[in-house]
Amino acid sequence: MQLFRPIEEKDLAGLMALARATGGGLTTLPADEEFLAERIQETLRAFSSRVSSPGAQVYLFVLEDLGTGEIVGTSGLAARVGGFDPWYSYEICRERFVHRPLQVEKDIAVLHLKKEHRGPSETCSLFLRTDRRHSGSGRLLSLARFQFVGAFPKRFTPTVIAEMRGYIDQNGKSPFWEAVGRHFFDHEFYQADFISGHGDKEFIAGLMPRHPLYVPLLPADVQAVLGRVHHETEAALSLLLSEGFETTNEIDIFDGGPHLRALVPEIRTIRESRTATVRDVRPGAPAGAPTHLLSNGRIGFRACLGTVLERREGVLIAEDIAAALQLAPGDALTYSPMRSNPK
Repeated sequence: MQLFRPIEEKDLAGLMALARATGGGLTTLPADEEFLAERIQETLRAFSSRVSSPGAQVYLFVLEDLGTGEIVGTSGLAARVGGFDPWYSYEICRERFVHRPLQVEKDIAVLHLKKEHRGPSETCSLFLRTDRRHSGSGRLLSLARFQFVGAFPKRFTPTVIAEMRGYIDQNGKSPFWEAVGRHFFDHEFYQADFISGHGDKEFIAGLMPRHPLYVPLLPADVQAVLGRVHHETEAALSLLLSEGFETTNEIDIFDGGPHLRALVPEIRTIRESRTATVRDVRPGAPAGAPTHLLSNGRIGFRACLGTVLERREGVLIAEDIAAALQLAPGDALTYSPMRSNPK
């Protein structure tokens, strides 16, 4: 069984191993032990505090293989982007150019730098080891976060965004970075991404071009990958779209990856979740019951995949599920149906 839970201090080595395995480009998960140790402390503070409104809190979770004790994946939530440091994106706008005497009318796509200090909540830091990308592990790692949002809505904004990892070519280069960012930052893509991931946003304000960028002036191969995701992010993109997220007109300032957005009540996992009392715990899983995403709905959050049998007086779950989620008869269980893998 795989358990989704908040990260703990003991998980630092496992988190570092995951960060190294990303290959770079995951801004909020740089392979830097000092940064990740502080991120764990930020998470511990977020879970221990009494929060009445979203701020700069970061909630980082891990996926633990209960059989081996290994940390095989991680994902997170930022209560609000721009909580302390500003949050930047490129907004793709359409501008109309008209010259009546020559009968010329053109709609041109333009990139405008956008800066937010009190933005929406954000999903972040999703990464699963390649050897575990099966049997619903990726869906558990991604979707369990939404049950946490549903359980504690005051900790998050009414809107959640997802900043998707952008396209990287076969040579390990970001075409968007090579065409735009490199001319202003004088860094390799992964260096700039690493600095940004450490929370240093001052260099962005000082070095980013201050004027709009006209998309037709970019090379054709760069225009073709605006809003396109990294090949390892395609499954995550499909999953979020199936959950009710929609693409926006914003992209990442470094790699041109797309930004998605959803209203919290419209996220499928939250919309279809139910909460019931655990009536009984049995040695084996209920026969013939469909797989659900299950969680305990507590601040000491635990989630896993499993079966649940609904009865008028409550629900029946297996002993291993109860142990993993730290539940006993009389406790509340939150559950939502799992869909098949999105296409």
